[in-house]
Amino acid sequence: MKQVTAAVIEKDGKILIAQRRRGDVLAGKWEFPGGKLEQGETPEACLRRELMEEFGVDTKIGAFVCSSRFEYKHLPIELLVYRAEHIAGEFKLNDHDRIEWVAPGDLGKYDFSSADIPVVKLLAG
Repeated sequence: MKQVTAAVIEKDGKILIAQRRRGDVLAGKWEFPGGKLEQGETPEACLRRELMEEFGVDTKIGAFVCSSRFEYKHLPIELLVYRAEHIAGEFKLNDHDRIEWVAPGDLGKYDFSSADIPVVKLLAG
């Protein structure tokens, strides 16, 4: 089971979500951004690196939120979710088609990837 990190980045009461780009295994699905843990990397270091690679932004990784497991056909994963604070940089779309800032109560209106759905339920309350 591959460990994957994800960030809950909040700004003005809204949460950042990103849509997987066309051609991706989960193309069109929404997710909390992050990525696969590399050997010897902490989840926090992984998440900070992935957010820099995917969006060109610097972040401060905060508290652990939850974990979620899902067995995709292409890869069984354990999603490790952390709060993150945007420190510097403008968001660029390097790995996604779109990003949106969404009120927690509206997260359920988006078509999230399966591993992210328990996180949506937790955040939407």
